[in-house]
Amino acid sequence: MTLRVAILISGGGSNMVRLLEDMAEPGHAAEPVLVLANDPTAGGLAKAAAQGIATSVVDHRDFKGDRAGFEAAIDKVLRKADVDIVCLAGFMRILGADFVGGWEGRMLNIHPSLLPKYKGLHTHQRALDAGDTEHGCSVHLVTPALDDGPILGQATVPVQEGDTADTLAARVLKEEHQLYPKVLREFATSLKAE
Repeated sequence: MTLRVAILISGGGSNMVRLLEDMAEPGHAAEPVLVLANDPTAGGLAKAAAQGIATSVVDHRDFKGDRAGFEAAIDKVLRKADVDIVCLAGFMRILGADFVGGWEGRMLNIHPSLLPKYKGLHTHQRALDAGDTEHGCSVHLVTPALDDGPILGQATVPVQEGDTADTLAARVLKEEHQLYPKVLREFATSLKAE
């Protein structure tokens, strides 16, 4: 049995594209069945559709002040698609404890820092401001606490003299594109073996 994966995005979805490409390789334990965005203008939707992946939109603006309703709508779409694993790939919404609890142990996220450092936003500038000599990215299981779940994999890049947040982000993104597919592959293989 191949595990069914949904990828949640908010924008262009470069990590989503890498996950889709990797799952298309023979022998992968998972297959993409849905790309869901919280913004109907997310560029990743067209990229997923071009690869023959079903897409859906649950626009967060339709649920202003009702996070529980927004999350219930997402959950309904995921359950209807019979999803086994949820991958957050640039999904820029904080998810509540009830939603996260419903997918406990089956929802992954990629974060652009070496967790537990720099949870939240502006991670590259924060690493530069702190004078760090290395930076990177982490894939972790999602828990109700922001960017706080068990770490499944990390990749590092050196901070170079003259780096800006943008140059550092570009090098970290290259590592994200390698790390996330690798971790998902290992995670799906392990989950399938259970």
